[in-house]
Amino acid sequence: MKKAVVILPTYNEEGNVATLIDAIFKVSSKITNWQIEVLVVDSNSKDQTAKIIKKKIEQYPDKLHIIETEKEGLGKAYVKGFRYALENLRPYVIFEMDADWSHNPEEIPFLLKKIELGADLVIGSRYMKGGSIPKNWGFHRKLFSVFGNLIVRVGFMRFKINEWTNGYRAIKSWVVKQLLTEVAQYSGYVFQVAFIDKAINHGANIQHIPCKFSDRKKGLSKINSFQYIFQTLSYVFTHSSFIKFVIVGLTGFFIDFGFAYIFINSVRFPKAPANMLSAEMAIICNFLLNNFWSFKHKKISGGFSYLIKFLSFNFVSLGAIIIQGVGIAASLWIFGDSKINLFGILSIQSWMIYKVFLIAFLVVPYSYILYNKVVWKEK
Repeated sequence: MKKAVVILPTYNEEGNVATLIDAIFKVSSKITNWQIEVLVVDSNSKDQTAKIIKKKIEQYPDKLHIIETEKEGLGKAYVKGFRYALENLRPYVIFEMDADWSHNPEEIPFLLKKIELGADLVIGSRYMKGGSIPKNWGFHRKLFSVFGNLIVRVGFMRFKINEWTNGYRAIKSWVVKQLLTEVAQYSGYVFQVAFIDKAINHGANIQHIPCKFSDRKKGLSKINSFQYIFQTLSYVFTHSSFIKFVIVGLTGFFIDFGFAYIFINSVRFPKAPANMLSAEMAIICNFLLNNFWSFKHKKISGGFSYLIKFLSFNFVSLGAIIIQGVGIAASLWIFGDSKINLFGILSIQSWMIYKVFLIAFLVVPYSYILYNKVVWKEK
C-alpha cells in the first residue's frame, strides 16, 4: 500500500486544526489503497496549536506527527516539512494543504486519483469548471487572486496551468526531492509559484482538479496581499523566459528601428527592403542575447550545433522578416506613405507606426512560439 503524507503548516490555528485532522482521517478511512498520515509543521504558535496537536497524537498514534520550527514563512515551513517527511516517513505522495479549512478534505481522493492516472503534481484549481473562490471576498482580494494568477500565466506563457497560487496539491516524492534545494530559498507565498515553475522545468506532468476554496471561519489570515503581489511580480520578472524574451526583443526593436532609419534616410534604400535588412541585423543580436540569457536553461553550445541552430534561428526568423516586409508594403499601399503629426510637437513617418503594430501583434508571438518549438526546444 502506498503512503501519502499531508503537510499542514500552522501558526495560531487552535480553532481549526483539531477538526481538520479529524476530517482528514475520516476521509482517509474510506480510501482503501492508500495509507494517509498527517505532518503538522508548527511555526512556534503563540496559542494552543502545538498542545492540541500533541494531544491529538494520542488519538492517532503512528498517523499524526508534529515538528516545531521558527516562524520563517510558508515556504520555509513546507521545506522543513518536506525534508522531515522524506527522511522519516518515506511517502510516495506529499500533500500541501492549508490548516484553516480553506481546502476541503473531501477532495483528497480526487487528487490521489489523478496521481494514480499518471500525474506527478496535482493542483486544486479555483479557476476551472467546478472550482470557485468565496463569493463574500472583497473586491480587492478577488482582484489579487485572479490578477495574481493571470500575471503568472501570461508572464510564463503557460496557459495550460490555470492555478499557480493555491496551496492544495498532491506531489509525487520524486518531484519534491528534485526541487528541494531549488525552492529552499523562498520563504513566503511566492514559494507556491516557484515550485510549479521549477516542476515544469523538471518535466513533471501537472494536472488539475476543481477546488472550491472556502474562507476561514476562525482565526486570522496570515497573507500580506501587497507583499504577495510584489514577490510574485518579482519572481515572474526575474524567472520568465518570455519576459526576458520581450526585453531582448525591445533591444532588437531599437537596433531594427535605428538601422532602418539610417538605411531609409541616409543610404536612401527603398522602405520595404531597408526594413528587411535592418530586421536581419536585429535577429543576429536577438539570437546571441536569447541563447545566453532568455533561454540559457536550454543554451546551445558547441561549434557545429551552434551554427546549425543559428541557421535554424534565421530560417524561423525569416517569417518575421517576411511579416515586416509584406506588412509594411501592404500598409503603405492601403494607408499611404505620409508624415503623422503627434500632439503638434512630434512628426513621425507612417511606416514607423505600421512597424510597431506589426512587431507587437504578429512578430513577437510568432517568434516566441517558434523559437521555443524549433530552436530552443526541450531536450
